[in-house]
Parts: sequence; structure tokens; C-alpha cells
Amino acid sequence: MPAPDRFHSLMQIGPVQIGTYRDRYGRTKHAAVCTTDGCGWSVTKYTTSTAAQLAARSHRCRIH
Repeated sequence: MPAPDRFHSLMQIGPVQIGTYRDRYGRTKHAAVCTTDGCGWSVTKYTTSTAAQLAARSHRCRIH
């Protein structure tokens, strides 16, 4: 049974929220998720927080 996702080190850049978690193999990963209703953009495979922050800064939400 895999361990539940437990995010820590949460950060908000514009509408995008970034969280750090450990995957089922114990590796530290970073997720970036747009919190705008109806957007649906998310990526959960970043290995560094810098990459997740860059994605958050470059995300352009198409919902107005």
C-alpha cells in the first residue's frame, strides 16, 4: 500500500501553488498546480523546486 501524499513547503506564485512531497520510492519531488477554477494545469514530476518555480512563473492561465 503506497504512502499518502503529504505536501510540505507550500509556496504560492500567482495562481500556481507549489508543494514538496516524497514519492513512493522516498525521493523528494515537487508539484505545481494552478488553483484557478476550471484551469486544470498541474505537473507533479519536478525534481528541483527551482524547476517548479520556473514553471509557475511561466504558466499563463487561459481562464479569464
